[in-house]
Amino acid sequence: MADHHSGTRDNSEGINWVDLDDLAEGRSPDSTTEVISPPIQTSSSQHRRTLVMVETAFLASTASLIWLINYYFPIGPLLRLFFPLPIALVFLRWGSRAAWMSTLVSGLLLSILMGPTRSIIYVIPYGLMGVQLGWMWRKQVGWEWSILLGTILGTIGFFFRVFLLSFILGEDLWVYVISQISELADWIFLRLGLLVQPNLMFIQLLAIAMLILNSVLYLFVVHLVALLMLDRLGNPIPRPPHWVQVLIEYEE
Repeated sequence: MADHHSGTRDNSEGINWVDLDDLAEGRSPDSTTEVISPPIQTSSSQHRRTLVMVETAFLASTASLIWLINYYFPIGPLLRLFFPLPIALVFLRWGSRAAWMSTLVSGLLLSILMGPTRSIIYVIPYGLMGVQLGWMWRKQVGWEWSILLGTILGTIGFFFRVFLLSFILGEDLWVYVISQISELADWIFLRLGLLVQPNLMFIQLLAIAMLILNSVLYLFVVHLVALLMLDRLGNPIPRPPHWVQVLIEYEE
């Protein structure tokens, strides 16, 4: 009887040692088959990171290529409408981190291909504008506010460009802008029959007003292009105001 209990105890201890080994190796005590948890979440997360990386690099290259083609083969304002859209699309699809990375990659790529000056001129304002538009479109902010903020960025970008090029060339390019606006003001006054010489303050205010108007029109057309293009790509932007829908005969 003692031997029987002893054998049972030994057997029990043997089973316990086997159980511990099995549990340590991920096997059930009564089976030698491993319990494998399918890494569904890990695989999905890895796939998503890869997709983000590929799309970010592709759209950053697209933005750089559009800028490069427009610089060496200008075909009017057509390509300018697409300058901020690849970055905005990255933001709509993958969020702010991917959009900032896309802007940085575009800047670095253009810096290699065209030099740091032209690279900075793209990043400010168009790279920042792409991030701004993508953020506001993703938040479903109305056109009025996204155009307003984009206009501010565009105007700041113009003055930054004038300052940077003036510093590099050693000439004040703002004087050249003022001279062009002065000729326009003289022509307008002549057409209106006003025999008055516009002063410098009026010329500068007229120049700033025209810059703001140009930025507003540019952002408005960019929104129209994005409305038609991004809807087809499955990343729609907020719906336009009713008067715009009537103007372009847009149907939901």
